[in-house]
Amino acid sequence: MAIEGTDGIVLLAGRALFGVVLAFMGLNHFQQREAMTGYAEHKGLPAPGFSVLASGLVLVAGGLSIATGVYPVVGAVVIAGFLLVSAGTMHDFWAVPEDQQQDEMTQFLKNLVMAGGALVLAAVASQSWAYSVGLGLF
Repeated sequence: MAIEGTDGIVLLAGRALFGVVLAFMGLNHFQQREAMTGYAEHKGLPAPGFSVLASGLVLVAGGLSIATGVYPVVGAVVIAGFLLVSAGTMHDFWAVPEDQQQDEMTQFLKNLVMAGGALVLAAVASQSWAYSVGLGLF
């Protein structure tokens, strides 16, 4: 079954918004590397500099995968996994001082919502997407 017509256009718009924003977030990891490395170090991540670069690469590759339709199941599942891990490790609102809890909770919930969106995209990626490169596992 293919997702075409109006549904295909809506899916394209959603993929573009979701994927391009993820890729932009990944680029930010490279552009703000020093600040993000400091934050990752503060959170106790091992190899914080490498972690920032690796997570930036995951976000760029996964976002572009979703936006273009190149192996979208892989891209969406990797993004979902990254966001779930990141939510718990980087945005542990339960373990920060009270004045930081709201900001961390917002980031935690944002990651959960985006992980859910990525999983929805993974579920529909087994169908043919209109306006995509069309390379995939299915």
